[in-house]
Formats: sequence, C-alpha cells, structure tokens
Amino acid sequence: MNSNLILTIVNILINLIDVLFVLLPILLSVAFMTIIERKQLAAHQRRVGPQVVGYYGILQPFSDALKLILKETVIPNQSNKILFYLAPVSTLIFSLLGWSIIPFGDGLTLFDFSLGIFFTLALSSLGVYGILFAGWSANSKYAFLGSLRSTAAMISYELILSSAILIIILLTGTFNFTNIIESQQSVWFIVPLLPIFIFYFIAILAETSRTPFDLQEAESELVAGFFTEHSSVPFVFFFLAEYSSIVLFSCITAILFLGGYNAPELIVNNSIINLQSIILGLKTCIFCFMFVWFRATLPRLRYDQLIELCWVNILPIAVAFIILVPSLLVAFDIAPY
Repeated sequence: MNSNLILTIVNILINLIDVLFVLLPILLSVAFMTIIERKQLAAHQRRVGPQVVGYYGILQPFSDALKLILKETVIPNQSNKILFYLAPVSTLIFSLLGWSIIPFGDGLTLFDFSLGIFFTLALSSLGVYGILFAGWSANSKYAFLGSLRSTAAMISYELILSSAILIIILLTGTFNFTNIIESQQSVWFIVPLLPIFIFYFIAILAETSRTPFDLQEAESELVAGFFTEHSSVPFVFFFLAEYSSIVLFSCITAILFLGGYNAPELIVNNSIINLQSIILGLKTCIFCFMFVWFRATLPRLRYDQLIELCWVNILPIAVAFIILVPSLLVAFDIAPY
C-alpha cells in the first residue's frame, strides 16, 4: 500500500514537472510577445519603442508586470465580487489549457488527444463566458456593452473558424493534430487551401479581438471594453489571456496550414539535435508577426461592418467551400475515408 502511494505521488510530481516545462516557456513567450508587438508597431510608425528597461528594452514586460501587480485592486460597488474575480481567472485558464494538446515535435505533447480539434474549439467557446461574466459582474454599462459586443463577435466568427477547420478535417479524415501534421509531408495545406486560410485568419483575428475587429475594446467608445473596471492582477490575467490566445492560435495555424513541426523536404537534418520544436516556433513567429502587422495597417471596423462581414460575406463562401472540397475529393477518388 505504501509503495503504491509513493508511486502515485511520484507520477503526480513527474506530470507536474512536465506541465511546468511547457507552461513556463509559454508564459515567457507571452510576456515577450508584448515587447515584440510594441517594437514592431514602433518600426511601422517610425518610432523607437521601449528601450530603457534592459538592453534594447528587452526587460520591459517584467517592468510592466511589476507595475500592474503593485497597483491597488479596486472593486466597484454593488458588483458581483465572485464573478468579478472568476472572469479573468477562467479566461486565462481556458487560454492556457489549449497548449496541453499542441504537439511540439514527434511525440512531444502533454496529451496526444484523438479529438484535439474538438477540444480546441470547445475551449475557444468557453472563453466567451469569462468575457461575459467580466462585463456583467462589474455593474458598469461600458464594461457590459463591451462584453456584449465581444460575445456577439466571437460567437459569429466561431462559425467561420469551425468551417475552415471542418474543411481540413474532411481533407485529412482525422481530428488529431499530430495526424494532420503528418498529412502535410508532401504539401502544406496553405498551398491548395489558400482561400480557406484567408477567411480562417480573418476569423482568428476576430476570435482574439485584434485589429480591425477589436470593437469591444474601442477606447474612443467604451473606455477599455469588458475589463474597464478591472485593475491590478485581474487586469494582468486578461492581458496574459489575450496574448496567450494570440500565440496559441498562431501555433495552431502553423500546424493546420504550414505542416507544424515538419520542415520542408529540402532541409535535411543529419545532426543529433531535434529541430522540430524550433521549426514550429519559427512558423508560429510568422503568424505572430502578421497579427501585429494587421494591427499597424488596418483601421478599426464599425460594429455593423463587423457583423455584416461575417454573416453576409464570409459565411456563404465558407459554406460553399464545405460543399466544394469533399465533392472534389470524391470526384477524383482521393478522399481519406
């Protein structure tokens, strides 16, 4: 009995160490994503950007985090305090849980889930609740309007996101991320599915509330959106959740359209060093750059334009591709099922 208890404790400790090995680099990458965005925006706008804290401003994220943590936590009167604190915590947790099924290399994943895509879509849907709770619990009309805008936009563009992913499922015949990566050894899906990639990327811009779809955070109209009343550590949680979602969706995009951790066949690695995680990281950086590039380039849409773009323009195209792609697979007898 004692030996079984010791083995159980050892297994739990090993699993915790595995989680920390994944979680700590992710949190660091999220922190440095903020300084990368500020530097890239400065380059687009012909400014210098942060350069005081640390060499070339590289320690600015830690300075910002310390400043926010030391601020006073202000709770509005007549607010629902439980939901007020639960909203940022749940948003961050759902954002970080998505990393548990990401394959960083061949066999390098915390949980190689056979229904990984369903798991990712479910977490993306649950993230809406944190935003809705944040706006409603604060007892503020600005936060509530921001949360309603955000919820409407996320639910609308989840249809586009799900449609694009459904086409990849029909093409590969699997819900597992590792199997999708292995299906792209001959050609990356971004080549034959370029139109689908375009409306998929528009959908993840809206899902992560990034420009030009950041209507719920329109400073000129809603102060700061659904987290107007949140300060100090709760605000940090929302901030981390937003940038964690950016890096996560960039990684998922690299897996779905750029072959994940697989390198092009022109690159042959004969060394003992496993480059798969580095290759996935470089592909992820491409889409992180695109997130910031779009923010620096495109103006914010009006709310009616945001909803019209989804329901009137993109959704019919997505439905047409859902019918077209399996029809072509059956017509040329190359369906994987």
